[in-house]
Amino acid sequence: MEYNILFYLALILFSGLIFGRIVKLARLPNVTGYLVAGLLIGPYILKLVPINLVKNLELVSEMALAFIAFSIGAEFKLSYLKRVGMTPVVIAIFEGLVASAFVTAILVIAGFDVRISILLGAIASATAPAATVMVIKQYRAKGPVTEMLLSVVALDDAVAIIAFGFAVSIVDVIQHPGEKAVILSVIWPLVEIMGSILLGFVLGALFTVPLRFFRKDSNRIIITTGFVFLGSALATMLGLSPLLLCMAMSAMLVNISEAGESILALTDGITPPIFLMFFVISGMEMDVTILPKIGLIGILYVIFRVAGKIAGAYIGAVLMKAPGSVKKYLGFALIPQAGVAIGLSLIASSMLPELGRTIRAVVLCATFIYELTGPAVTKISLERAGEIEINRRV
Repeated sequence: MEYNILFYLALILFSGLIFGRIVKLARLPNVTGYLVAGLLIGPYILKLVPINLVKNLELVSEMALAFIAFSIGAEFKLSYLKRVGMTPVVIAIFEGLVASAFVTAILVIAGFDVRISILLGAIASATAPAATVMVIKQYRAKGPVTEMLLSVVALDDAVAIIAFGFAVSIVDVIQHPGEKAVILSVIWPLVEIMGSILLGFVLGALFTVPLRFFRKDSNRIIITTGFVFLGSALATMLGLSPLLLCMAMSAMLVNISEAGESILALTDGITPPIFLMFFVISGMEMDVTILPKIGLIGILYVIFRVAGKIAGAYIGAVLMKAPGSVKKYLGFALIPQAGVAIGLSLIASSMLPELGRTIRAVVLCATFIYELTGPAVTKISLERAGEIEINRRV
């Protein structure tokens, strides 16, 4: 029996709220409870929510990711960038590319098809910022690891897109040697990134115009929501990255407007139910029936991606002489993987139809594992780094 969609939204909100409180007893982040709630009420276990409705709730996910990207972009203040310099850029490059290298190398050594090894290696570079941001917000973490983590996950999307673009070009060469069209697969990722950033900067500048005439908090919430939705929509329509565009928009806003900080504070008041629904819906999308299909290739992917993230973050931090806590703990907070990786897996599957089911199974299983374990590992890492106060851990 299917009920009104508002009934299901109420079920999502209340189940997320309850399980968010339950997992606190085990000292786990709220986001873990939200994911578990979604997993239980979703179409693969208790089946309280039909699968067709889950697919129709993609709008909630788009809204949540847009707001998450908007909040991350605010970290890129010029004062902060002057202080840290190229450190987050170098770390983001190393943690992404070393993870790619680790996964590609181990899969080739294990005897898997070179093409699938290259594509899965590129997908391994992607890190999902949503769960990380939620953990930081919940525990109000502060310190060098937290600052660097937010910057790195913001840049990670760009690194993943570039890495995947090059992987696609290499696989194209292997499958169709001598074709000139391969050049486009190298150029397009750069066009996508630059286009997203430039359009985001333009929207960020335009954002300041209505702020001059509307000063009430209620009006500014409306303006902010409108610009966040507009940015995400334009990116989707133009084939750009909604995450990068919304990050660039907020980065521009906080650097050119004195109202930037207050705008971010206002969004914190309206986003909790959106974020909760996003993670519960993400949990509902986790298909437990695919876990047995992961096989050796999936196990190697899960293990060596994590190893690559940790090693790459450490190498980048050492090269840039980052604080000791960053070298030691940052890599462990880069485990979550979700939307971007799944999107890239669909492209990879279309390139290798005969191996498409394997690629999707590996990435979906890995996402299931990473999303359930990643938030807890992130929390532990920030605790060990001394950036979550004891009275904030409950």
